[in-house]
Amino acid sequence: MKRRAGWAGAARALAVVAAAALAGCAAAPSRDDPFEPMNRAMFEVHEVVDKTVMKPLIDVYTAVVPKLVRTGVSNFFNNIDDLFSGVNALLQGKPEKAGNDFGRVMLNTFVMGGIFDIASDIGIERGGEDFGQTFGVWGFPQGPYLFVPVFGPTTFRDGTGVIVRIAVGPVGYIPDIPARNILYGIGAVDIRAQATDAIGIAETAALDKYRFIRNAYLQRRQYLVYDGKPPPEKEEE
Repeated sequence: MKRRAGWAGAARALAVVAAAALAGCAAAPSRDDPFEPMNRAMFEVHEVVDKTVMKPLIDVYTAVVPKLVRTGVSNFFNNIDDLFSGVNALLQGKPEKAGNDFGRVMLNTFVMGGIFDIASDIGIERGGEDFGQTFGVWGFPQGPYLFVPVFGPTTFRDGTGVIVRIAVGPVGYIPDIPARNILYGIGAVDIRAQATDAIGIAETAALDKYRFIRNAYLQRRQYLVYDGKPPPEKEEE
């Protein structure tokens, strides 16, 4: 459930490629988005849910929960992500990055169960690898772009990676269903809270918010799969 390539990925993407995505707002519909009419309808559903449910919930969360506690929540879930990043780094043939990720997990886990990010404090960077990226490195095509209400932007390849992540994630093995669902919910709130500033950029800067988010997401994912050196884009036929 905790998935950083969904709204979390969008959050990073909007901050990094905002100018490029905004320029793309006036372009023709992307061939990566053959289901655009359906996706736009799903986006509108998402907007209603986000504004009536998630946004008020996040406002209460940020107002009531101290920043130190919110940071601890983010660190806890990031620590789980670091474990999977290490696994994916190995699958992609990146042993140095895998070593850093596993080192982060061991260090942070032994210090208050991952609530404090000691590894970042001493300069060990997060790898940020996921199964969607691994499938891309292995040559699996991206597939069509999809927008899933609440979950956010994704592609067929990234969505498949999320399914793998959920299937083998530690939260899913918690036998107590209420406790498991609470953790899923906290994770979702944490992701949305971290995306607040980036979503604000899209709302104020974009002529077409849907296309802004789509272009930013796709560019960011392409950048990650190729470690910052994506191949030249093929011209539209």
